[in-house]
Amino acid sequence: MSEKPAPWTHPRGVAQVVQNWRDSGKVQRCLAVERLIERGSAHHVGFAGLERPLPGALIHALEQRGVKQLYSHQAQAIDAARRGRHVVIATPTASGKSLCFHLPVLEELARDPSARALYLYPTKALSRDQEHGVRELAHAAELAVGAMVYDGDTPGDARRAARDHARIILSNPDMLHSGILPSHTRWAAAFQGLRYVVLDELHTYRGVFGSHMAHVIARLKRVAAFHGSHPTFICATATIGNPREHAARLLGLDPQEIELVDRSGAPTTSRQLYVYNPPIVNEELGVRASALKHSVFMTEALIRAKIPTIVFGQSRNSVEVMLKYLRDRASDVAGPEAIMAYRGGYLPETRRKVEQGLRDGNILCVVSTNALELGIDIGDLSAVVTVGYPGSIAATWQRFGRAGRRAEGSDDTSIALMVLQSGALDQYLGRNPEFLLEAGAEEARIDPTNVEILVQHLKCAAFELPFEVTPPGDSVTRPTPASGESYGPLGVSETRDALDYLESGGLVHAAGNRYHWAGDAFPASSVSLRNIGWDNFVIIDIATGKTLAELDWRATHTMLHEQ
Repeated sequence: MSEKPAPWTHPRGVAQVVQNWRDSGKVQRCLAVERLIERGSAHHVGFAGLERPLPGALIHALEQRGVKQLYSHQAQAIDAARRGRHVVIATPTASGKSLCFHLPVLEELARDPSARALYLYPTKALSRDQEHGVRELAHAAELAVGAMVYDGDTPGDARRAARDHARIILSNPDMLHSGILPSHTRWAAAFQGLRYVVLDELHTYRGVFGSHMAHVIARLKRVAAFHGSHPTFICATATIGNPREHAARLLGLDPQEIELVDRSGAPTTSRQLYVYNPPIVNEELGVRASALKHSVFMTEALIRAKIPTIVFGQSRNSVEVMLKYLRDRASDVAGPEAIMAYRGGYLPETRRKVEQGLRDGNILCVVSTNALELGIDIGDLSAVVTVGYPGSIAATWQRFGRAGRRAEGSDDTSIALMVLQSGALDQYLGRNPEFLLEAGAEEARIDPTNVEILVQHLKCAAFELPFEVTPPGDSVTRPTPASGESYGPLGVSETRDALDYLESGGLVHAAGNRYHWAGDAFPASSVSLRNIGWDNFVIIDIATGKTLAELDWRATHTMLHEQ
C-alpha cells in the first residue's frame, strides 16, 4: 500500500501536475479539451548532403554548438538561397529557421569581402536577440563579420560604425523606411554589396502593416538596383495558410520565383493540450468565472511544480494584474524575482534582463502580452498558458509552440493550456474544439494597391530617387508605348499617371524624362507603417528623475496614472 504524500509537499514535473488535474474534480469538470499530441521524429541531412559543402570553419562552429547535421528543411533552404532563389521557410516554432539564413549569409560574407546582408525584424527585441546569435556563430567560425543592430535605440556613434563597417545590419521596417532609405547615399557601400535580405516573422506583415511593408520592400529593391545590387530574399514565417503567395505579394514577385520550404525536418516533443472553460457563475446571462483568476490558479500549480512557464495575457493591464496575483500566491516557491512580466512599454534594459533570465533559467514564470509570441530565444519552457483565444489559429499555435522547444534526445512532455473567456468566440471553441485542432492556419492578406498607402510611399520613393519615365509618342501619327520605370504594383503608364497627379499638387517636378521631388517636407516622417501616431510618451518620476517606461499615444490617456 503506497503512502499518502504529506500535505505540505508539492508535485514536481509535468506528469505529476497533469495527474493532479485529472484527479481533481474542480479542474476535470472544466476541461473542454484534453488531447495528447504525439512527438515527431527528426529528418536529418548530413553536411555532405548539401549541393556543395559548407566552409570547414562553419561546420566546425556548428559542431561546437552541438549541431552535427542539418534538418532536411534547413538543407533545402540553404541550397535554394545559394543558387540565388528567393526562399520562404514556413515551419513550426523552434524548428531551427535561423540557420536557414545565417549559414548562406555567413558563407557569402566569408567568400566576398564586399558583401553585406540586411536582416529585418518586426520588433526591436527580435533584432537584439538575433544579433547575439549571429555574432556567436560568426565568432565560433572565426569570421571577421561585424553584425550590428541599427534601430531607434542605437546611439549616434554606433550608428556611424554600423553604417560604415558592419557587414550584417539588423533593423526593423520603421528604421528602414524613415532612417535608411531616405539617406541611402550615406549607405552606398552597404547597398552596393547587398547580397541577402532576411525577412523574419513574415506572418506579422499582414493587413495595413503588411501593405505598407510591401512598399518599403519595393523602395528597398529600387534603391539597391540604383546602387547596382539585386539581393536574394530569405523569408521565415510561422505557419500560415499561404506562405508562398504572401511572400510573393510582399516582395512584388511571381510565386514561381520563390522556393517554398514547408516540410519541417525538426523533431517535436509530445504535448498535453488542454482547453479549460471556467465554471458558469450566472446561468441567465451565460457569464463564467474570471478567466484571468482561473489562469492564475492553474499557473500557480505549474510554478509550485517548478515547471518553467509562460502566461500570455490579452492586455498590458491583465499582465500586471496576473503578475501581482502570482507573486502574492507563489513567490514563496522561488521568490518574486523568479516571476516576472514582459510587455511593450518596459525600458529596453528591463526587457533584456527578463530575456536573459529566461535563457539562464533564473525566471520560473513570465507573464507576457503578445510581445513574446514571436521567435525571441527564451530558453526551454515546459508550459504555456494563454488567457483567452488570441484571435487566430495561427497565433494560438505560435503561442503553444513557445514551450517544448527541447525536443531531440528528450522524453519531456510540455503543457499547452488555453483558459477561455466568456465571449462568444471563446465559447464557440469550447463547444467546437475540432475548429482549434483541425482547422488550418489562416491566410495572410495585404493590399499594396490601396491608394492611400500607395501614394504615401510613391512620395517617399520620389524623394529617394528621381523617377525616369518616357512619355508615349503621338497617338495620331506614330503610337509608341510608354517606357521607363514602374513602381511597385503599378505598370509604367500607371506610374507616370500617378506622378503626374503628384506634380499637379506641386510635390514632384517633371524635367525632361524625369520626375524629381519638389516638396518641402520629408515625406517618410509623416508616414507611419503601423497606422498609429509616431509619438511615444516617456514616463518620468519627477521626485527622483528616474525614467520608468514608455507609452504610445493611444495608451497614455487611459493607462497612465499617478502611483
